[in-house]
Amino acid sequence: MFRFQGDRSNLLKDLATRVSQVWSSFDSARESEPEISTKTLDVLSGDLPRAGRGETVALSQAVDILDQSLAQSRPRFFAYIGSSGLEIGAVADFLASSYDINLAVDSKAATLLERQAAKWIGQFIGYHDNAKGLFTSGGTISNITALAAARTKRFPDARKNGVTVPVAIYCSAEAHYSNIRGVELLGFGSSAVRSIPIDADRRMDVVAFEAAVKEDLANGVVPLAVIASSGTTLTGAIDPLDAIADVCERYQIWMHVDGAYGAPAAGTAKAKALFHGIQRADSVTIDAHKWLFVPKACSIVLMKSNEPLVRTFSHNEAYMPHDSDEPNAVDITLEYSRPVRALKMWMGFATHGADEFEQAITANIELAEYTYDRCVADADFRVLPNRPQLSIVPIQYAPAGVKDVSGFNRRIYEEILEDGRIYLSPATIDGEIWLRPCYTNFRTSQADVDALFEVVRDLGDKVAKDFS
Repeated sequence: MFRFQGDRSNLLKDLATRVSQVWSSFDSARESEPEISTKTLDVLSGDLPRAGRGETVALSQAVDILDQSLAQSRPRFFAYIGSSGLEIGAVADFLASSYDINLAVDSKAATLLERQAAKWIGQFIGYHDNAKGLFTSGGTISNITALAAARTKRFPDARKNGVTVPVAIYCSAEAHYSNIRGVELLGFGSSAVRSIPIDADRRMDVVAFEAAVKEDLANGVVPLAVIASSGTTLTGAIDPLDAIADVCERYQIWMHVDGAYGAPAAGTAKAKALFHGIQRADSVTIDAHKWLFVPKACSIVLMKSNEPLVRTFSHNEAYMPHDSDEPNAVDITLEYSRPVRALKMWMGFATHGADEFEQAITANIELAEYTYDRCVADADFRVLPNRPQLSIVPIQYAPAGVKDVSGFNRRIYEEILEDGRIYLSPATIDGEIWLRPCYTNFRTSQADVDALFEVVRDLGDKVAKDFS
């Protein structure tokens, strides 16, 4: 059953040729995004094939479909917070899928590899030299895992009895929405979230944070956890971690750092000082598929020991072996079926070394600084008053005579989608629409940033008359 029509080695040779071509196509930007062909639409509208087409046809069709899709690996994908599809990570995915190991129970060497990869990431960001961690499907699951651990620490019987008193979870007004989703899923209700005002640098106002804690205590509300952002999605702002840790220590509050996007920059000499205090956090989330460049999905939640996770998730299932002092992965995570997500990060560090990752992250930060400085020097562009802390830099094109700058930039975004030379997303900041380039791709160069400005100006000038 499930034999190939041809020799297996021929399929692998064909695959190697095609993957090499794909990787080469990512090295430089293409002129525009292709339309979905009629041939591809026909393939994707067909009914279930009762007889297979064969591996050669299926592979060719799959490559065509993916090539006509929006790939974040391309150097002029500036939207959202994308991943780069690090090539050795793609190799790791192929190997992991081929072996199909399940890291629910002890899987011998693969289990040790996951532990080592977690330790390496903890060392890279300066969190802890022997950090413990579980790789998950994304930042949402990592953040939920951390909040669940915070709940169990504060309420040891919560798994049996639930939480019967009101609690509060604190985060900045510009924290990622996944944190609110986690609070909702854990049953606290979104009313438990305290949205703390931000300062002039768009970071959590720590004085306001402590004031909110005191008010909650006076009202009989338990301050459960704070979610400190290390790189907000809107602007890349980093909350003052050390000052937040001081408040957490005074009031025995779990400190979680949502560093899904920005925490890898803590491993750079350029940005390390901005993350001072991260080593004091109870838990940290990092999406390695963002700024550690590996393919999706590869997130991790780091802690200094497994104990909070064991208390939160462990069960003594009759069908799971418990033969060692180390907990099974299933006893410290939400999942029972767990691929070896860590392999792509392990192979990334093993192949390229931490220094190369630091260089790539630093280069992205420098591109954001270049973007900001170029806007400052050009009267036709606007930027926020605070320089980028990381690799996100919101900009507005605002040439003389344009009256509705916010609406104008929304229109430019819409034109960019149709144009296809670059891909860029908007952001609403203080009620205005901004264009929001984010650099998290090791392939992106200054020439690509120059192209961004060229496209924005070109498309903006074509529709400026509608806003004058």
